[in-house]
Amino acid sequence: MKYFLALLFLSFSLIAQSQILNAESLRKVTDTSGFSGSVSLGFSLKRDVNDYFAFSSSTHLQYKMNKHLVLLKNDIELKNIEGNKFENAGITHLRYNYKFHPRIAWEIFAQAQYNKVSKINFRGLVGMGPRFKLTTSENYKFYLGTHIMYEQEELSDGVTPMQRDFRSTSYLSFSLYPTETISFVSTTYYQPKLKDFGDYRLSNQTSLLIDLFKNFAFKTSYTFIYDETPAVGIPNSQYNLESGFVYSFD
Repeated sequence: MKYFLALLFLSFSLIAQSQILNAESLRKVTDTSGFSGSVSLGFSLKRDVNDYFAFSSSTHLQYKMNKHLVLLKNDIELKNIEGNKFENAGITHLRYNYKFHPRIAWEIFAQAQYNKVSKINFRGLVGMGPRFKLTTSENYKFYLGTHIMYEQEELSDGVTPMQRDFRSTSYLSFSLYPTETISFVSTTYYQPKLKDFGDYRLSNQTSLLIDLFKNFAFKTSYTFIYDETPAVGIPNSQYNLESGFVYSFD
């Protein structure tokens, strides 16, 4: 119980890094019911408007019981921009899964975030949709999600008005387990506006996880994001290369 309370406190006090959160990174593979999760620290070299060094901390908590799964993830990132000052970004994501078929689940999610470098004062969204398991093998897994979400976005570029839109958000994810100690996960998202498919976001996150010893692993991730209509002065494409350590628990 004390571990749960500590992680719950961290979850509400830590907030993230990417403009599109990879929901597949929230899922912890476990056969046991009840609470599980992980805490990680990472360092990265990034480029968007400037070159900078970043430090990130992430807390993930999940609760699994029968057909129900609840996921909570909070991240915070501090960025040293060209050696001058620190800026931060944050994201909070809550997701509920109900597995009504061995290979189909219904997902409901909500998310809030900010990102000073990308001039996002606030972006909030809620959505839902089905998630399909495309394979049955335990050595490799493919998933497809097709969702609809409502999004409100406030930018700090001094030009763009507040945006309120419905978007489609679809993802294709695969996980490979070549050995007992190595995991390889890649997820690609596509998020167009329903009223204008020319206004879209595309992202991919690919991660390599290597188990070092019990409950500890080394993780390297590469994230690429393309936004067709970012804030004024922000480039369309951004990337993030990050490495760090992960502690997990059941």
